[in-house]
Amino acid sequence: MTSGSAKLGGILATVALSLGVSSAAASFGALDAAASRAAGPPARSARTISLNETGHLHLTSKHNFTLNEEGSASGTAAGKIYVHLTAVSSSRVVAEINIYPHGGSLSGNGSGSYRRSGTTATFSGSLSIGRGTGSYARAHGSGLSFSGTIAESHNDAITVHVSGRVSD
Repeated sequence: MTSGSAKLGGILATVALSLGVSSAAASFGALDAAASRAAGPPARSARTISLNETGHLHLTSKHNFTLNEEGSASGTAAGKIYVHLTAVSSSRVVAEINIYPHGGSLSGNGSGSYRRSGTTATFSGSLSIGRGTGSYARAHGSGLSFSGTIAESHNDAITVHVSGRVSD
């Protein structure tokens, strides 16, 4: 409380005592309400959602060891999905995943293992969500899992699954 507020509170208390106890309670209630309005809106508790997405994507471009894919995601934050998957060795991949559900976007990066068998490859690893926009502006999460398959026989189409907890 500032000194001006303290003086006002003292004056209200003196007036309230001369008017009776119920008036004092009303005066302090009005002072508390005014102080609450001045302090701003109440704090919002963090929201946590369990993200569980499956994306079916098709190749949009390929550059060296990077596949750029786009498609649709279904699940918790359904919408457009883009994946940039890069083979960094014969057994490791890194990924950038961008999901555009209604009302915003989620972006994350991850790394994982990669295994090839004939014309199909599988990958799995962990992912972190570090950025969002719109209603997902404060979204973040780490330790999410991502996995999927690459079907070379179908023009490198990818099926990807992302799951884990995201907070804002």
